[in-house]
Amino acid sequence: MEGKQQQQPPQREPGPGELKVPGAAGGEPCSEGKDAGADAPGRPLGPTPSQSRFQVDLVAEAPRKANGEVDAAGKGSEEAKGRFRVNFVDPSAGDESPSEPGAGGSSEGANVSFQNGGDTVLSEGSLHSGGHHHYYYDTHTNTYYLRTFGHNTMDAVPRIDHYRHTAADLGEKLIRPSLAELHDELDKEPFEDGYANGEEGTPAGDAAATYTPDSKGIVKFGWIKGVLVRCMLNIWGVMLFIRLSWIVGQAGIGLSVVVIAMATVVTTITGLSTSAIATNGFVRGGGAYYLISRSLGPEFGGAIGLIFAFANAVAVAMYVVGFAETVVELLKENGTLMIDEMNDIRIIGAITVVILLGISVAGMEWEAKAQIVLLVILILAIGDFVIGTFIPLDSKKAKGFFGYKAEIFMENFGPDFRNEETFFSVFAIFFPAATGILAGANISGDLADPQSAIPKGTLLAILITTLVYMGIAVSVGSCVVRDATGNINNTMITELTNCTTAACKLNYDFSSCQKECHYGLMNNFQVMSMVSGFAPLISAGIFSATLSSALASLVSAPKIFQALCKDNIYPGFQMFAKGYGKNNEPLRGYLLTFLIALGFILIAELNVIAPIISNFFLASYALINFSVFHASLAKSPGWRPAFKYYNMWISLVGAILCCIVMFVINWWAALLTYVIVLGLYIYVTYKKPDVNWGSSTQALTYLNALQHSIRLSGVEDHVKNFRPQCLIMTGAPNARPALLHLVHAFTKNVGLMICGHVHMGPRRQAMKELSTDLAKYQRWLIKNKMKAFYAPVHAEDLRDGGQYLMQAAGLGRMRPNTLVVGFKKNWRQSDMRDVETYINLFHDAFDIQYGVVVIRLKEGLDISHLQGQEELLSSQEKSPCSKDVIVKVDYSKKSETDTSVAFVPSSSERTPALHKDSKSPSSPLNLADQRLLDASSQFQKKQGKSNIDVWWLFDDGGLTLLIPYLITTKKKWKECKIRVFIGGKINRIDHDRRAMATLLSKFRIDFSDIMVLGDINTKPKKENIAAFEEMIEPFRLHEDDKEQEVADKMKEDEPWRITDNELELYKTKTYRQIRLNELLKEHSSTATVIVMSLPVARKGAVSSALYMAWLEALSKDLPPILLVRGNHQSVLTFYS
Repeated sequence: MEGKQQQQPPQREPGPGELKVPGAAGGEPCSEGKDAGADAPGRPLGPTPSQSRFQVDLVAEAPRKANGEVDAAGKGSEEAKGRFRVNFVDPSAGDESPSEPGAGGSSEGANVSFQNGGDTVLSEGSLHSGGHHHYYYDTHTNTYYLRTFGHNTMDAVPRIDHYRHTAADLGEKLIRPSLAELHDELDKEPFEDGYANGEEGTPAGDAAATYTPDSKGIVKFGWIKGVLVRCMLNIWGVMLFIRLSWIVGQAGIGLSVVVIAMATVVTTITGLSTSAIATNGFVRGGGAYYLISRSLGPEFGGAIGLIFAFANAVAVAMYVVGFAETVVELLKENGTLMIDEMNDIRIIGAITVVILLGISVAGMEWEAKAQIVLLVILILAIGDFVIGTFIPLDSKKAKGFFGYKAEIFMENFGPDFRNEETFFSVFAIFFPAATGILAGANISGDLADPQSAIPKGTLLAILITTLVYMGIAVSVGSCVVRDATGNINNTMITELTNCTTAACKLNYDFSSCQKECHYGLMNNFQVMSMVSGFAPLISAGIFSATLSSALASLVSAPKIFQALCKDNIYPGFQMFAKGYGKNNEPLRGYLLTFLIALGFILIAELNVIAPIISNFFLASYALINFSVFHASLAKSPGWRPAFKYYNMWISLVGAILCCIVMFVINWWAALLTYVIVLGLYIYVTYKKPDVNWGSSTQALTYLNALQHSIRLSGVEDHVKNFRPQCLIMTGAPNARPALLHLVHAFTKNVGLMICGHVHMGPRRQAMKELSTDLAKYQRWLIKNKMKAFYAPVHAEDLRDGGQYLMQAAGLGRMRPNTLVVGFKKNWRQSDMRDVETYINLFHDAFDIQYGVVVIRLKEGLDISHLQGQEELLSSQEKSPCSKDVIVKVDYSKKSETDTSVAFVPSSSERTPALHKDSKSPSSPLNLADQRLLDASSQFQKKQGKSNIDVWWLFDDGGLTLLIPYLITTKKKWKECKIRVFIGGKINRIDHDRRAMATLLSKFRIDFSDIMVLGDINTKPKKENIAAFEEMIEPFRLHEDDKEQEVADKMKEDEPWRITDNELELYKTKTYRQIRLNELLKEHSSTATVIVMSLPVARKGAVSSALYMAWLEALSKDLPPILLVRGNHQSVLTFYS
């Protein structure tokens, strides 16, 4: 609609969702420039039968009040821009014209205004009264329930309010319709109660609530008052009036300009970096801390925030003492000292800082007014000096001031370092004068538009102050000689022919100065007062420079500290987060800053403190530069600063320069700064504050992971680098902790671990659960220090879900190669179709070339029916819902299985919350449940001196041996010894043992013992065979006792049944499993863990029931057992 309407063919009636615009129908497009209130030509006064019932007017840019006046407060409001009004025209109204825009009370339905993304509301008057009116007209008569302009839909058009944070101070966040609201099937009648799909006024539509907050009393500054003035005052310090002339004397004009230029390079690069970060999104209060923490994350931000706030607090003391020293100098000249110099400085300093505190606490507006007054005085003082340079008085010539002379310029151009000064020592003295560029950024929360104010104000301030510094350096170097006696009698009557100094050429003999003089650039710090036209103005300038810098620091420190405390990075400082009044003034922070400043003023030893403060400032400059480099390097799509004049490599150079300058200024202070920053960084990293600011550290971590994954995928696997990468079918990870901890014992820091969870049941509900579970359980894994990923899928049954996971889980080379499942303990009571599905998982895994590990604990694995999920309370605490306390939940038989899937449809049902103390719930646990609970945590404890028994009966590539070896490398398991059991012939036991010992030593795997079992093929005991036959009886087909057709039909319907033929065919294998269980009980009943080769059943030949019976017979009544079968490719090698 921007300025022109689409022409529609006159003969075509508008379809649903289109608006036919009378202006367009009349042949003349609507123009945006026309006043919405006036009737545009080409728009008929009354509707004609052929016209659409809608009339679209453009609303004036500013929102109107009910009486039609333009609301001044809303002029700049984004919401008002490009808003359209849809007038509902009643065809029966004859020739009456539609109500004028802004006319408040028209007849109902006659004037419906309509915003981008807004619901239809009544008049403009009601729009700003905050009333929510939803008009959904009947579909057959007056067809429209319009939510967005020109579309018969719930969809919202792009709008700034959808992108706000909930805590935004600029206005309300509006919620756009979720994808589910637009896409899901409707649960109830559409638009029942005036809301679509049951939502309650949340969609992008409640434009009736405007986002203009009550702005009375809140002070926001523009770029000049807020940034430029502040930065200029902070950069022009005492240095300008007291030390600059001495620097010119030592370094000469040329090198002085170089010193200033070098300092400017550092500050300009930092200014550019600050501008880039400040324009990359909305900036809140907190200045340098906010910029660094939101870019590099809370670790660096927290470290810098604390030292930067402290540096500003101590800087207050430094500037106030500078002021007090000047006052005491004046008192001394007039002989009116109160006590002695040191105590006078303390007294004057203390009084001054109390007055400054009063100005700050009075509010930002007073503080800003004070800054303007101080700036005026400062500029007058600089002007006073410049005027003075053009008025060389004879009385001043003896003190070394001759006005602009080429001779003086030439003499002072080169350096003349004295008293062991060097270029770098002079640079170290000057550099603190260039700091202060963050004075504007530090009050970012009080700026009307920090995004445009910070770049403009900071960079312009750097330019102006640098030019003034250079100009004064050159002019003072061209007017004043380095040494002068101040004695008027030193004029020369006769001109000397062999003059070497400029003073000599100008008829003054200052040769006696080789001993000691009190005037000239080198000796007199008050050169500028001497040169100036009116000396007291220079003293006023010095007062102004010190007080303004002190005031800026006194305001900056509490603001930064408040922002730091609000983020709760250091929980002990939480009390300082509280703000008072409309401007949210940190009064507690002001008091703390005042006390720190007062303490340092009373110490009055600032020569020691000054270099540390400079280094603290430089550390924050270095990190701001590094932030820009880091964000650019991370290539995060969210890094798109509006300020384009920055370069990542220049920012990196800036960061390095800042670090170098830190050492130039003072090496021990630099080291101390590094130690403090590092200490705070380690502390914050250790504390792990619960914040997520989308920092560039996250972005770079992602980028590195992505690049390494891609690089890895180009490398072929090698047997030396094989690691078990496990897909564990855990269901909800906290439902089977023993399974998780045991696998974690051999994958932690070695291989990939993915917890697969197959959701079954109604798709719609499962999809909702998937998204909530993903965040919930991944958080649970991290909280429990599990180095694992959680991967939920929705599938019709467990087999499909398992196939999806095995084929799709992982990334590139980081894909699972081993399937881990819990043993299905209650298979005999389960629906045999579930058993069939379970066994088919193994077949599918072998088909996809996976290894398979089956883990069995005699107590069972699944504790979801009794364990208190206290770990999940942390996620529930974040939601307002109450925490349910359920103790014993009786599930269907399916849900008690130890297969690795949630059989119940809702995972929320399976993980009930329980009392924190699971041992004393309101109803006592029975013995079996108590044992199950104890067993589930057995792998979390340190395992003492015990054995891991490895029954390596069949060579599967070495996985059966590699897993126990990896387990023993972990701290909790390192005291366990590996015992190896192998099959062999009775007459070759010694030979087999030696051969295995040789193989293990070549694999470099330590073992405590090797046992060769010669009696594996002995027939098992009769009672065990009988028990086995009794176990499989319900699952047999008994085809010999039935007719052929009946037997065939039964086998087709129930393929898991065991045929007589099959039982006879695999009799030897059946006996072997029973015999192995006897041997296991004999040899390994005391082992901590048993790792054994998993028997393989041929697909299609061995029925599921028989295979399950084999696994049952093999592993029953034993310590925790892992049945392992690799994919028959070598995972061990003895080659280097």
